[in-house]
Amino acid sequence: MSKLHIKKGDTVYVNTGEDKGKTGRVLEVLVNKQRAIVEGVNLVSKHTKPNAQAPQGGIIKKEASIHISNLNVVDPKNPTKPTRVGRRLNADGKLVRYAKKSGEEIK
Repeated sequence: MSKLHIKKGDTVYVNTGEDKGKTGRVLEVLVNKQRAIVEGVNLVSKHTKPNAQAPQGGIIKKEASIHISNLNVVDPKNPTKPTRVGRRLNADGKLVRYAKKSGEEIK
């Protein structure tokens, strides 16, 4: 399986769908399904029974996963613009991700 262009902790931009144009931080990447869970994006209503965490029960808003093809990493130089991701060797000879728009390394 090929490497993904998105990692946990990245700030991403949503390209398509109901939440198009929103940005958020990646909470989890589901590699085998090629999906990611992004903070504040693709919220769904989940009905829960009363339990220890939610003694009242009821409807809880929760982030659902979104396919990684619908996400782009946000450019570190210009945090409002999305960018594509490339890989190259840095000065230490280590493979790092970089933003194709600005050429800056993605931490």
